[in-house]
Amino acid sequence: DQLDALIEEKTMDIKGTKYLFIDEVQNVDGFEEVLNGFRSEDDYSIFVTGLNSYLLSGELVTKLTGRYIEFEIYTLSFEEYESMKLFYKKPISSNPLEELSSYIIDGGFPRSIQFDSVADRRTYAQNVIKEIFEKDIRRRIKVKDRDAFEIVKNFIINNYASPISINNIVDSLRKNGNKITKPTVIKYVHALLDAKIIYDCSRYDMKSKKSIKGEKKYYLADLSFYYALNTDNQMNYGPCLENIVYIYARSHDYAVSIGRIGKLECDFILRDHDLNYSYVQVAYTILASKETEDREYKSLEQIKDNYPKYVATTDYLLQKRNGIKHINIIDFMKNCEKF
Repeated sequence: DQLDALIEEKTMDIKGTKYLFIDEVQNVDGFEEVLNGFRSEDDYSIFVTGLNSYLLSGELVTKLTGRYIEFEIYTLSFEEYESMKLFYKKPISSNPLEELSSYIIDGGFPRSIQFDSVADRRTYAQNVIKEIFEKDIRRRIKVKDRDAFEIVKNFIINNYASPISINNIVDSLRKNGNKITKPTVIKYVHALLDAKIIYDCSRYDMKSKKSIKGEKKYYLADLSFYYALNTDNQMNYGPCLENIVYIYARSHDYAVSIGRIGKLECDFILRDHDLNYSYVQVAYTILASKETEDREYKSLEQIKDNYPKYVATTDYLLQKRNGIKHINIIDFMKNCEKF
């Protein structure tokens, strides 16, 4: 009733289309009835934001009758990260690789850019994870053993961009003396997915045209989660770049899976809304040796269709080979290009 009265008061003298923005909408009991009421009037355009675990859980679909459009907001892309640093008058390195490293460690949360020290940025990322747990996860599921939940969360975050199955997680935890059950692990993994701390990426067999059950790769919503939970500053660019490309592709509305061609693997199969495909291999560099170059090109050369194929690296000396496009991933992202 209070929300209804507030909207009426604030909009009664506005002529033409009224744009209504409501943040943290799940905090109002019965908000769906209010929105449905105002939406039935043609002159209201309504935007709501709120907890991932509620808005993306499917509950909203049943309570908001009629048509609505869902936007998923990702953390800052590399181009947005640099733009926001300029906005806040923060220094930007003239070395693109150095700037990319800062992006990986700092992450893409806009607020963290305002902090000057790495320690403060890490503390902020740690607090984001804690807040997601308290606001998103605990409101939706019962976490009886918080220590066990933390172990599952940390295991996946520490093994991001690596093939993992639920059985892998259970076996690994049991070897370390934790008697966690498989249903509990599944519940905790789903909670992390619903809260958008992680994303899962299934594997797809390109010969049989079927999804491969079992192992998946999990990618982080933001790489700062990894560096916030680990004291190790040593950077493994392989999984970092994979994670960046995965989130970049998702933010451009691609459906993403991992491709297998016999014994070879293609890092990403991307599909757009028009059902066009593209294939992407990700590596830090292919200039180290001929063996490295062959390894990255080999799986793409096994794909016989005519959809575009990319080898994405940080190299600035770009090659041409069998129609496969070698791209510099830093420039590609800064130009907001699509695969």
